[in-house]
Amino acid sequence: MTTDLSRENRLKRLGFRSWHRGTKEADIMIGCFYDRYAADFSEEQLLWYERLMDEEDVEIMGWIIGTIPCPAAYEGPMMDAMRKLDYIDIEK
Repeated sequence: MTTDLSRENRLKRLGFRSWHRGTKEADIMIGCFYDRYAADFSEEQLLWYERLMDEEDVEIMGWIIGTIPCPAAYEGPMMDAMRKLDYIDIEK
């Protein structure tokens, strides 16, 4: 992803991509994470998330819930935060 876009435009683009993944489950899991944390992403975190959005939904969800091994490039504090799933609000 080019860094020629402003931070605001990059975040808008990522917001759309986060909420339009192709499956409802991925939309919720990835979109809610974006909504909770994106405004506070550092440049390094923003670059990480941009790379993550290029991956397939099934792989991202598998890495988050632990059904498939996560590549070393995505391991770390951001993936740890995604694995908590505490950013998803479920109405009762």
